[in-house]
Amino acid sequence: MKKDDQTPRDEKASSYYDLHTGAVDDLVSARPENTPRYTKSELEKYRSRRFKWRVPEGLKAVLIKWWFYGAVCFFVFMGLGMYGLAQLDMLFVAAIVMGMVTDLLINHFLRFTEQLPGGSARWMMVTCRGTLGFLMNLLYGFVLMFLVVTVYNAVNTFLFALFDGAAGTPLLNVEPILFGLFATGADTLCVFLRNTAARVLRDARGK
Repeated sequence: MKKDDQTPRDEKASSYYDLHTGAVDDLVSARPENTPRYTKSELEKYRSRRFKWRVPEGLKAVLIKWWFYGAVCFFVFMGLGMYGLAQLDMLFVAAIVMGMVTDLLINHFLRFTEQLPGGSARWMMVTCRGTLGFLMNLLYGFVLMFLVVTVYNAVNTFLFALFDGAAGTPLLNVEPILFGLFATGADTLCVFLRNTAARVLRDARGK
């Protein structure tokens, strides 16, 4: 009885492995000419129907920087401004905070969302990590603050000249949206110049 009971199980097991072995052989021996073709509409049935929209890396970097730099303006100029700090002191603090935010938040966020390893480096002014990168970003924060202040002064000077310095002239005040745009524009300019200089040096070495 034991021998008869075990025989069907052995046959089932052997047929099971024969079946899967044949499937593997068919897969290995598949060729483009004998592979079945399916229409796009039929393939769409097996894909997720969720709407997927990938944000371009350049736009993503601009939005991230604009949001964080605007937050720096909100918390520093509007927060510390309530305590009556001098303008020069607030600019100094804001420059340090911008450097810290660039190193600890913006660059980390860009690296976390990058599609390829190292792909976010072209959107950063300082690409190295660690203590050296942190110190360099602190200095870079002062560069950004200088450029932003320069833009504000240039725009306000233009407005004064446009309206002949009349009373009630609409001056451009410091607020998060424009501050974030100016800081992002200054950062984009610096990164563009760095990438251009690196490309020129790389081409010169290649020649």
